[in-house]
Amino acid sequence: MGHALREWIEKVETYVLEVIVGERRGGWTPVLRGLLYGLSRVFGVAVRLRRWLYNMRILRDTTLGVQVIAIGNLSVGGTGKTPVVERFARELRDLGRNVAILSRGYRSRPPPLRQRLLNKVLLREDQTPPRVVSDGKNLLLDSETAGDEPYMLASNLRDVVVLVDKDRVKAGRYAIEKFGCDTLLLDDGFQYWDLRGRRHDVVLVDCQQPFGNGHLLPRGTLREPPSHLARASTIFITKSDGNTADLRAHIARFNPHAPIIECVHHPLYFEDVFTGERCGLELIKGRKIAALSGIAQPESFEAGLARLGGLLVYAKRFADHHRFTQQEVLNVINRSKKRQAEMIITTQKDAVRFPKLDRRDLPIYFMRVEIKIIAGAKDFNDYVRRICFLR
Repeated sequence: MGHALREWIEKVETYVLEVIVGERRGGWTPVLRGLLYGLSRVFGVAVRLRRWLYNMRILRDTTLGVQVIAIGNLSVGGTGKTPVVERFARELRDLGRNVAILSRGYRSRPPPLRQRLLNKVLLREDQTPPRVVSDGKNLLLDSETAGDEPYMLASNLRDVVVLVDKDRVKAGRYAIEKFGCDTLLLDDGFQYWDLRGRRHDVVLVDCQQPFGNGHLLPRGTLREPPSHLARASTIFITKSDGNTADLRAHIARFNPHAPIIECVHHPLYFEDVFTGERCGLELIKGRKIAALSGIAQPESFEAGLARLGGLLVYAKRFADHHRFTQQEVLNVINRSKKRQAEMIITTQKDAVRFPKLDRRDLPIYFMRVEIKIIAGAKDFNDYVRRICFLR
């Protein structure tokens, strides 16, 4: 996809998102909002119909004979899913499981258009093997080919297989046959119903924005209504502030049986994007910094820098999954210098999309984070062990 087309798509996405959350008013905005509401009613019917077709076995799912853990959410973007997937993969691996993470690779480079069209015209199954981001030993693809999250997971988990394919049944078979995997983690898999077996559904709920504005796509950010939490085996409240009694009660209305685990995103260290040098969290304390991000909820990231003592003098936000150009990064460097920033801080998810730079007048670091469980640790440990001993 060309840079100009990508930029246009991002502008449209940003505009629609501002309409959805109410940041834009006047003009044609009420008309567009009404249109989106109508489309969301149609979307809701489609979601319920699809679920009914699976329940009635009209649409058939597949069993591969291994453990399947689907980790996802009801809403789009910003729940902090990737660190939770990483935590599950690490715990399962440490308890002896041979783990593969299966991702659809959002905004990864798709197969050639000619090949995709030919498969559709001839009604034939795509025989292309899944993309192997990591074989459990080596990182084999770049972030543009693999997608941001799969590349980041493969970078952090060098001894876990990471595969990318829209067809995760095919990817699962490949993981079992080629790598001997006995546990499949479906990244963003709560709505992927083609793969069943011994399946566990883990659903993430963002403490700050649990159910968005309450509307389904495209009027809101919900992929499914909150009542579908009833399917969850375990529920994670992410970015918890500890004051979750009302949210827990709301969740219990839909699923009173699933254990609820609360977690926060815990910073570990800062790492230079280009040299790999690691520094402690005291790096930014009392120092002027700039923030650069292309994620769903940049406010949470920027607030985290402030909590670590950084003095934020400039922040530049791009659309979620934005692939930075060299000129864009250089522009951020120039503006940061004008504000007397001593360094630029970004996220690890953004760092994997950085271009090579001809000049680096300011050091650029990403903040490495992991999840820290603050409530329900015993439930989490018991849950992981139960998965591991179900052979």
